[in-house]
Amino acid sequence: MDKDALTAWALGSGWRMMGGFPSLAKPSRPGEAIVRLVLKATVAHVEVKKPAGKWEKVAGAAYGQIAMDPETGVPGGLGLLEIPGFTRLMQDNRDQMMFGGPAGAREKAPDAASVFGSSVFGPRKG
Repeated sequence: MDKDALTAWALGSGWRMMGGFPSLAKPSRPGEAIVRLVLKATVAHVEVKKPAGKWEKVAGAAYGQIAMDPETGVPGGLGLLEIPGFTRLMQDNRDQMMFGGPAGAREKAPDAASVFGSSVFGPRKG
């Protein structure tokens, strides 16, 4: 894989560009990245944000060593599946992207009757 292929995979798998890096965010704080892919000219690194705010490199490999796993669809060689909770975090980010946020954060859309004060059958009675 190369930088472009890895970026395309990440963005298609629920990752978002945050701070110039494909990143995964906390489900409770969608604007705060906690995992990111640092894609350099010849190598890719996976970094995890520590509670103190500092990024720690947890894995890295040259692009020639990174290959798509046929069973999971996740690039092998970066240790992504070895990160505890990674698959769940990736699924939460993908769901958030598809459905517009965590289920508790979404508001129910108003129906036409509540907006216009009546339904298609005429005004409401008493």
